[in-house]
Amino acid sequence: MGKPTGFLEYERRNGQITAPADRILNFREFHGTLSWEEQRLQGARCMDCGVPFCQAGVTIGGMVSGCPLHNLVPEINDMVYRGNWEQAYIRLSRTHCLPEFTSRVCPALCESACTCGLHADPVTTRENERAVIEYAFAHGLVDARPPKVRTGKRVAVVGSGPAGLAAAIQLNRRGHSVTIYERSDRPGGLLRYGIPNMKLEKDIVDRRVRLMEESGIRFVCNTDIGKDVSGRELLKQYDRVLLACGAGTPRDIAVPGRDALGIWFAVDFLTMVTRRLLDSNFSGTPDELVRGRRVLVIGGGDTGNDCVGTVIRLGASSVTQLEMMPKAPERRALNNPWPEWPRVLKTDYGQEEAASVFGCDPRIYQTTVTGFKKDQKGNVCGAGLVTLMPEKDKTTGRVNMVPVEGSEKEIPADLVLIAAGFLGSEPYVAEAFDLTLDGRMNVATQADGYRTGNDRVFAAGDMRRGQSLVVWAIAEGREAAREVDESLMGYSNPV
Repeated sequence: MGKPTGFLEYERRNGQITAPADRILNFREFHGTLSWEEQRLQGARCMDCGVPFCQAGVTIGGMVSGCPLHNLVPEINDMVYRGNWEQAYIRLSRTHCLPEFTSRVCPALCESACTCGLHADPVTTRENERAVIEYAFAHGLVDARPPKVRTGKRVAVVGSGPAGLAAAIQLNRRGHSVTIYERSDRPGGLLRYGIPNMKLEKDIVDRRVRLMEESGIRFVCNTDIGKDVSGRELLKQYDRVLLACGAGTPRDIAVPGRDALGIWFAVDFLTMVTRRLLDSNFSGTPDELVRGRRVLVIGGGDTGNDCVGTVIRLGASSVTQLEMMPKAPERRALNNPWPEWPRVLKTDYGQEEAASVFGCDPRIYQTTVTGFKKDQKGNVCGAGLVTLMPEKDKTTGRVNMVPVEGSEKEIPADLVLIAAGFLGSEPYVAEAFDLTLDGRMNVATQADGYRTGNDRVFAAGDMRRGQSLVVWAIAEGREAAREVDESLMGYSNPV
């Protein structure tokens, strides 16, 4: 422990956040950083607990508590406090190969499990992590370091999202020749196109991709495995194949009027906006997609929030966001004690911006869509809504959200974005390798492992576990790489 009384002496401080009225004028990141000295004092608040739940990554009460990567949080925070940034980076690198991403977009499972958070504010572990990795980049500590010896083994990684990138880094370090296949025009997967630029600037993605290329990893874009290249062809060229294609099948809404023009799946819309921004080098924004329109966002998760923030930047005249579930409490309930993940109300940046622009939170709880209205040209112009209420099924004991009779109403809507989650991986990739999907449309793997029904094919990330967090995808990619390496070399290695 750097300073035993640090959590008593120093209050939690975060980097300055740009005010909503200013940040909606562009698509730049809006979370500022503290000075190196100020960040050191935040490291001093870490108590070096006897049982550091922050790094546990265990399931408590049905939800994960602490970091799935098992980052050595107290040790890293101690080094931050001491100003030993290089050693902090080395220690962080033992468990994490992509901290520049999680330190920006992770919901900080570590902080929710922080002992300081039991009675006060938790340690700023995520911002400490960001300070460590940005110090490392700024001082030349993060370099390509291609392996000195190659094994002669070739591995294809399908998908360049966080799971694919993490796996490729680990496999390359072991000396295998790695090629990443990406169906989009640029690498990064959801880091590139699923997460808006104001949450994760794409220069950060490009920086990591350049390092990976310098280390010997090859990227092949605009190539859709299962369509452009068959599974059989890929297996002829490579010793092993790792599938990290994500959970790309969006959950649709089967209601009358669904065929109206102007109804988008959320990720398709976010992808189009980001591609337009990148193609123009941010010289212009695709305002014509949204300007003056009344936007309805269906879904209350991170993707729904990202849609809210995006359409506000593109000039929406109003934004409404639907959530099926009841509004969460503002404080932990008695049946949700620490160190469980706190099931409390979260107001994210998009909702903050909507409140700033339109004067109220855009969310309507316990509500869903019953249908869409079309104008004479077939464009969506409105949506029917109904209120829901929780009702316990007497047979199964499950609580279902059921419509309330007489609560129907209509609202105007010129643009609808469906952010209702994902059903699992897209079947054609699994079919290309004759793989089995489980009941949740994920690629089936061996129990507690990443090997599929084909001994030369592995799966990781959302494609294996279903829609989840970036930190989970990275953890899956690293562990899958370990299993692939062992299958190639015949023995395990701690890398």
